[in-house]
Amino acid sequence: MTEEQLTVRTKDGDCPLFIYTPTSGHGGPAVIFYFDAGGIRPAVADMAQKLADAGYVVLLPDLFYRHGPYGPFDPVEVLAGDMMAILGPLLMTTNNAKAAEDTGAILDYLSRRSDIRGDKVGTVGFCFGGGMAITAAGTYPDQIGAAASFHGSSLASDAPDSPHLYTSKLKAELYIAAATNDEHYPAEMAKNFEAALEQAGVTYTAETYPAAHGWMKPDFPVYDATSAERGWKEMIGFFDRTLKPAG
Repeated sequence: MTEEQLTVRTKDGDCPLFIYTPTSGHGGPAVIFYFDAGGIRPAVADMAQKLADAGYVVLLPDLFYRHGPYGPFDPVEVLAGDMMAILGPLLMTTNNAKAAEDTGAILDYLSRRSDIRGDKVGTVGFCFGGGMAITAAGTYPDQIGAAASFHGSSLASDAPDSPHLYTSKLKAELYIAAATNDEHYPAEMAKNFEAALEQAGVTYTAETYPAAHGWMKPDFPVYDATSAERGWKEMIGFFDRTLKPAG
């Protein structure tokens, strides 16, 4: 694993940033990776490296830095117990708007790296990170050219920083991967989110996978290897098409 660790200064403090580069030693387009509610842990690092090995410089910020030290958690154990008692205090320290604000510091850092290829940055998020990936793209439309959400939650809600409210600002192309069994992104919400994208003229692809919320995460009890394999193929193909320079 080719992992670098550093911190970027945000308005609220120092955000740890983990950076993964292709094992080939070459750089590539940058993709910012927004984790799920379980935070930084080995499975998330492995996913970031897998994307890096497809030819990307992957940046994984620890967006729970406002809380202080935690975990790492085992999602199977967390989900078997009182999940909100464990994760609630961390989740309360961030949201889509704060994540987008933190993303500004990451983009500033990226501008100083010499191994970044291409003119645009990508974002990808999982579970609650899916909304962050989209919100960041709407906040920095001239810098973020592609955003992917896998089993993203609450993409069209009553929250003041709901991702659907950023659709009019988006210039990025979107890939939205939903699940057939997902109380966090039910069919009616998906319909409303896609209607907002249509109204804003956003280029997007929306697909529903025959899986449960969290299927992409290898340490989740609902991990679905078949759907995850398809998800990785779609994700990498999406970023290859939208971010990698032609030729």
